Amino acid sequence: MQRYKRDNMAREPIAVNRTFEKIAALQANVERVIRGKADVVQFCIAAMLAKGHILLEDVPGVGKTTLAHALARSLSLSFQRIQFTSDLLPADIVGVTIFNQERQEFEFISGPIFTNVLLADEINRATPKTQSALLEAMNEGMITIEKERLPLPDPFLVIATQNPVEHVGTYPLPESQLDRFLMRLTIGYPNSLDEKKLLRAGGAQDALEQLEPVLEEQEVRELQAQVAAIHVNESLVDYLMAIVQTTRNHPEVVVGVSTRGALTFFKACQALAMARGRDFVIPEDVKQLAAPVLAHRIVMKERRLLRGEVTPEERFIRRILGEIPVPR
Repeated sequence: MQRYKRDNMAREPIAVNRTFEKIAALQANVERVIRGKADVVQFCIAAMLAKGHILLEDVPGVGKTTLAHALARSLSLSFQRIQFTSDLLPADIVGVTIFNQERQEFEFISGPIFTNVLLADEINRATPKTQSALLEAMNEGMITIEKERLPLPDPFLVIATQNPVEHVGTYPLPESQLDRFLMRLTIGYPNSLDEKKLLRAGGAQDALEQLEPVLEEQEVRELQAQVAAIHVNESLVDYLMAIVQTTRNHPEVVVGVSTRGALTFFKACQALAMARGRDFVIPEDVKQLAAPVLAHRIVMKERRLLRGEVTPEERFIRRILGEIPVPR
């Protein structure tokens, strides 16, 4: 691990202990509601630190929406939820321009997207036209209305949920939309002990309503700004790029990881290292993030008909991780 630390000529490291204390407090707060899923919670926090968006994809009833609410409640940020349905329109998300009779002029009524944390619940139940209303916002933090570009609040985070096994009345997200999500995560079922505690508590709703914010808006921005200071050894950059290049050149893959994907992969590794109390990245960070960050960005030649717990894309990423030499 010593070789991956920054050298003496590098810029001044971040205040690791103080930073980690804030992040640890955030994770502990979310885990008061989402029990037994420390890795998933930590990945969500890393995505937030990297200014990335999160897609929670799993079967109904395992806590996707609850996790999104718990993270939002733990941050002193504005929050909006949109329940995506087939009749939802783009104007229901971004807002609409109406004529004000009193002022005799048009004015813009902002939609729920003008918030810090947006929960897009069951995003794949909306039509592709409505889904695309999020593209500019997720990529640039801006919305264009009547040829005028309006900035969204900073920070801006989209947490979207979808149920992969429900195909009736759903519209699969296109590759361009999936590429805007930093991570695609699966929560999975809780273990028996945690589920028993949940049954005894009558669910997670009471614990969710009692959550208090542990990070202020300015603290969130400061933590996000510190991610770029996390050191990445040159050998790890080569390792990361070897993974990305393999997805582009492999005969089983039609579309490999984009440049945007490579950039977000790099930043996600920095954010995860910071969330784990380090100011440098190690190979384990890269390996653990490869599937959540890259699997939804590639298109395999043999595409699945039904989504299982482990997708062919995830199996492919795990397989190539076993083939590419890890830096020593």
